Amino acid sequence: MESLSGTVERVTFHTEDTGYSVLKVKIRGRAEPVTVTGRVPAVTAGEEIVARGEWVSVAEYGRQFKAEQLETKAPSSREGIERYLGSGLVEGIGPVYAKKLVAKFGEEIFEVIESQSARLEEVPGVGSKRRREIKASWEKQKSIRRIMVFLHANGISTAKAVKIFRAYGEQAIERVEANPWQLADDIAGIGFRTADAIAVRMGMPVDAPERMRAGLFHLLLAAGDEGHCALPEEELVTRAVDLLGCGPERLSAALERMAGEAEVVREVVDGTLLVFPGHLARAEREVAEWFRRMAAARVGGAVIEPEAALAKVREETGRTLAEGQAAAVRAALAERVLVITGGPGTGKTTILDAVLRIFASRDKRIVAAAPTGRAARRLSESTGYEAMTMHRLLEYQPGSGFQKNREHPLKGDVFVLDECSMVDVSLMMHWLRALPEQARLILVGDVDQLPSVGPGQVLADVIGSGVVRVVRLTEIFRQAAESRIITAAHAVNAGRMPETVRPAPPGCDFHFIERGTPEEIKGTLVHLLRERIPAAFGLEAVEGIQVLTPMNRGSLGTAALNMELQDALNPAHEMKAELDRFGLRFRVGDKVIQTRNNYEKEVFNGDIGRVVGMTAEPLRMEVRYEDGRLVGYEAGDLDELRLAWAITIHKSQGSEFPAVVVPVSMQHFVMLQRNLLYTAITRGRKLVVLVGDAKAAALAVGRGGGQRRWSGLLGRLGGAGGKNPENE
Repeated sequence: MESLSGTVERVTFHTEDTGYSVLKVKIRGRAEPVTVTGRVPAVTAGEEIVARGEWVSVAEYGRQFKAEQLETKAPSSREGIERYLGSGLVEGIGPVYAKKLVAKFGEEIFEVIESQSARLEEVPGVGSKRRREIKASWEKQKSIRRIMVFLHANGISTAKAVKIFRAYGEQAIERVEANPWQLADDIAGIGFRTADAIAVRMGMPVDAPERMRAGLFHLLLAAGDEGHCALPEEELVTRAVDLLGCGPERLSAALERMAGEAEVVREVVDGTLLVFPGHLARAEREVAEWFRRMAAARVGGAVIEPEAALAKVREETGRTLAEGQAAAVRAALAERVLVITGGPGTGKTTILDAVLRIFASRDKRIVAAAPTGRAARRLSESTGYEAMTMHRLLEYQPGSGFQKNREHPLKGDVFVLDECSMVDVSLMMHWLRALPEQARLILVGDVDQLPSVGPGQVLADVIGSGVVRVVRLTEIFRQAAESRIITAAHAVNAGRMPETVRPAPPGCDFHFIERGTPEEIKGTLVHLLRERIPAAFGLEAVEGIQVLTPMNRGSLGTAALNMELQDALNPAHEMKAELDRFGLRFRVGDKVIQTRNNYEKEVFNGDIGRVVGMTAEPLRMEVRYEDGRLVGYEAGDLDELRLAWAITIHKSQGSEFPAVVVPVSMQHFVMLQRNLLYTAITRGRKLVVLVGDAKAAALAVGRGGGQRRWSGLLGRLGGAGGKNPENE
């Protein structure tokens, strides 16, 4: 094995979950930086690395150093000090002044600030006001500096160290030393692997009970990220042996202890012993109990005569509902809980409009909600009622959770929840807890789309159990049938390749452009977004066109495509501000996506906006979101943003875009599933273009059913068997 050491110039890619990183590293004696790949819990530009591995050649990327072992060291160079001072931690010093101060005082800069602060005014631009600001901030940061030295020495980046200090305060060192694995539970952005690497540096034993508990929990939560509510115990122990290097007997004993403390729940489901995190087992039980109770509940209040109500709708709208639509309206009037499921063009919006008109005419209070902001805006547009996200409606507060619950329920009579396929089991539990006792609930969604990103497949399990009334819409109405997007989506959902017409007639809204290699696909994507679609459809790349791809990694994943599309659609310019942060380069004009809920800023996971301004002193970026709001991001918030020229298909759930472009390649082999392609196609409103390999598309179309999700909800609901004989 060869060894290599140098300074990180750029973090091209890094994922917290696995630690997988692609780095540009400056090596002594080499003119150009080299690419190093490997796994490291945390890495920042400017840090020093030591890598052990071998040189390899990759067809798409050239010669790289593939590291089997990759370690970072706290920076000892001027560059490292400069990065620390420029992090935004010390008020009055940003990247520009950090550079000036280090140029003037070198490695003595800390001593100058501490005991000779008057000398700071020797630096051009630093007057008495800025000097006092720096000194005052420095005094406030004394305990932080001590903590930072400790955390940096244990391999923690500056950004994560700041988060640890904010969470733990002056007890940070003591708490990290007592149980470094607790960081994975307490600090956003620090996963088990990062915490475990810190513990290893601190010399903690590999068989520490806290480590086994944290590792097992990490695996269960990682399974939740894959959509599972549980894992088979045998599989969990096998994964834990690989992760932790502990014997299976010790891990099984650790599970016994965790079960005894109700941290996990062990249950047999369909003959398999599953291990659930305690909170997910409780969520499944609550959701199942609520639906079973509602199945036996009667509708209260005055009976609404359906035929008279339908006649009134016909009179008001001039629209006669098809028999399937009318049947759905009758069901909504008769049931406490109704599920309406169907694909695009099957009339879900028409049914909702009729149902809500009828209830509104009876003075019923109507509440509309959806899992995401984009889905809520679509629901508002289609129904005329103000729709809110579930989190906002339930009044989620960081630290204290949902304020609406059994003790403080929502106010309303009829509750409509759209895009239900996106709702995971935990969120559904909180939603059901907050409903008033006599409420009606209408769940609307397309069960054939991708299930929720979070654990469970609630909509599919509720439908499969037959515990409540379900209306399945299958008829495509004439106007919708004229859209090739809709006919293509239904063809894919039925396991057939969508038809394409060559040459495409004017106004055709669905296209498949065959391309072979990833490089050809990327070239076509750039051409479509930069020239062809804007010219033919009058749509521009930021607000009008969205690239959707199955994966984050690979040359056709979001990381690589965003770099390619950024350079093509928003290239660097001397008059255009830009900044590097967390391995990403942001420019004014970039399309960005919020990656997690931020309730203080009222921006949520999946919200897309455009960078409209940035400053280096202090480090700050401003993003204009689609609803017109301007949101500011300080240095510590920027890790919540990613470029959004390309996003994953999973991230697009609940959204619609004027135009959608989808790369389809065998590079995405493991992700090629029917529901993935179906979901991608149904995101486009005016135009959908698939670009790539017809064999890959055919593979996706032929893979129905999706991947199994380990869950106990279906059984808790009563299992399959159609308890409600009226389900259609």
